Amino acid sequence: MVERIVETKDLVVERAGFRILDGIDLTVDTSEVVGISGPNGSGKTTLLRALASLTSNSEGELALFGGMDHSQARRRIGLIGHRPYLLPHLTLSENLHHIARLQGFSSERADKALQVVGLEGASHRRAGASSFGMLRRVEIAQQLLDRPRLLLLDEAYSGLDDDAHQLLAELVRLTAERSGAVIMVSHDKSHLAKTCSRTLILTAGRLAPTP
Repeated sequence: MVERIVETKDLVVERAGFRILDGIDLTVDTSEVVGISGPNGSGKTTLLRALASLTSNSEGELALFGGMDHSQARRRIGLIGHRPYLLPHLTLSENLHHIARLQGFSSERADKALQVVGLEGASHRRAGASSFGMLRRVEIAQQLLDRPRLLLLDEAYSGLDDDAHQLLAELVRLTAERSGAVIMVSHDKSHLAKTCSRTLILTAGRLAPTP
């Protein structure tokens, strides 16, 4: 059954008198994988944060999951940004177990997710002393825990080795197959063309189909 995951109408995000997003109209339904490209400074990260209801819009409308309250909708949204955000003083395992506790998941489920992403042998490493690839794998494991209905990826494939790239690709596939949706931002237009059901371009805060 097709469900509207995201719908925006004339969405505007303005900061200090400058329109970062200017009249965004976007609909995303279940099982869609939508790619967004655009030059630096065009508003791509701001758009993803707005869709995650982490950045408030100045004008226009944003409906998530058919009009669900945004505080509830956030629990169904996963966001992987272009930089991993983990607590540097905790180990990789402790970071994921901390997230699992907050979300009400068992430690066994967290251990299984670490195993799936290939980190069972490196879970003792502190996040602050771990490689970018390891940090990214923990973020992928977090999404395997949460199983979001809407997965937002902000240059999440950048800097990954082939194995981690495949893990993320599998997460995208699973999210779409579970009647979710994925919106990914990338400078790699060829990757978007191969991965996404449709692609859009964001320029100067305005969204349009890729020519």
